[in-house]
Amino acid sequence: MTIIEVAHLTQRFGATLALDDVSLMAHEGRTLGIVGESGSGKSTLVRAVLGLQRPDSGTLHVLGRPVDMGRRMPRDLRRAVQLVPQDPKHTLNPARTVRSSLWFHMAAQGIPRSERQSRAADVLAMVALTPEYLHAYPNELSGGLAQRIAIARALLGDPKILVCDEAVSALDKGVQAQVLNVLSDLQRERRLSIVFVSHDLAVVEHMSDEITVLRSGRVVESGPTTDILRDPADPYTAELLAARHATSRPETEQSCVL
Repeated sequence: MTIIEVAHLTQRFGATLALDDVSLMAHEGRTLGIVGESGSGKSTLVRAVLGLQRPDSGTLHVLGRPVDMGRRMPRDLRRAVQLVPQDPKHTLNPARTVRSSLWFHMAAQGIPRSERQSRAADVLAMVALTPEYLHAYPNELSGGLAQRIAIARALLGDPKILVCDEAVSALDKGVQAQVLNVLSDLQRERRLSIVFVSHDLAVVEHMSDEITVLRSGRVVESGPTTDILRDPADPYTAELLAARHATSRPETEQSCVL
């Protein structure tokens, strides 16, 4: 089942063409990797998929439903598509405990107050954290712990899709591997669909069933991960592959404390 379909998306910012006729599809229970260098249009595309950006033209379907990108995305679709950000500490209010941040998020999603305590404990357990972390402040969390909290927050509304925007790029390799394993386990257990956005092809390769390669706002290549990495059709993809060999693969079997 196609769970996200973007067709002919175009976005200009003044003289800059941020997205140039971009089309892609993400499928249920699978991971679509979107890879490209800085300025390739990844962030603009993410904002469009989340309903935060109004493109100049193009269409978006989520869970088979057309989305009017000139209006606010309906609440049920906003709950169905959740973001895991690059730097969770900047998205957690430093004056709020984890509990307070999760409560605020649940209130915004319309989750009844009577369900919030149990729901918070449930999502923390999904990312292998105990309820004691509800009392922590962001400055008391390591990068890996903060990212687990961000993933837990994204799971509060029982989403169908996680959009991970450079979600591990700020972490060191060992912690990065642990967060990637959490995402992989969640996908397998809950049949989540993931859109995994990164400049790091090694990470995208590890996570993704399919890859879309962006350059200067255009899709230069798209298809199954193994096919693209075995025989890239575009010279830019070949350049990314060459750069990947200079970067070690995520240490997904490494064990460390977050």
